[in-house]
Amino acid sequence: MAQRGAQELAAGLEEIRRAPAASGTVEMIVRRPAQDEREVLEEGRLTVDDGLAGDDWRARGSRSTPNGAADPERQLTVMGSRVIDLLAGGDRGAWPLAGDQLYVDLDLGVANLPAGTRLAIGSAVIEVTEPAHTGCAKFGARFGGEALRLVNSPDGRALRLRGLNARVVLPGTVRRGDPLRRLPSIAGDEP
Repeated sequence: MAQRGAQELAAGLEEIRRAPAASGTVEMIVRRPAQDEREVLEEGRLTVDDGLAGDDWRARGSRSTPNGAADPERQLTVMGSRVIDLLAGGDRGAWPLAGDQLYVDLDLGVANLPAGTRLAIGSAVIEVTEPAHTGCAKFGARFGGEALRLVNSPDGRALRLRGLNARVVLPGTVRRGDPLRRLPSIAGDEP
């Protein structure tokens, strides 16, 4: 896969900013059964205990918890499909290399989806959590240093170009092509 340069990535930001704000579409579901393994699914089951059923989130654990157990605030990772399409040069087969479970066409920016925002996705509901989802060395090796710098930049973080962390609050099934929508906040604010 050819890695994109800084100018090419910057030129793609306009399309990313056009992502829908209140409702969108599930573009891809990827299960990670083991380290560096990916399975693209047409349908997945989201559970409160395990996130995406069959994913290794729980077994992998986390460096962010004192005991190394899986971090419930990082149960699912969600990435914008417009972002990954730009980084992968339009090669949909390369999307799973990012390592996220859900790829959606929706504005994932902090201003649009602050922590605590709930999303109806298929028959499930997930909640955006506080921890930032940032690019790592593996991400940089796969998509290039310029991509890593972009997603970790202040603008990249505000737009959540690397995606967001979430947890499942209502179990259910999600399918490729399912709609997803931002739910009103508990205070009753409309999306």
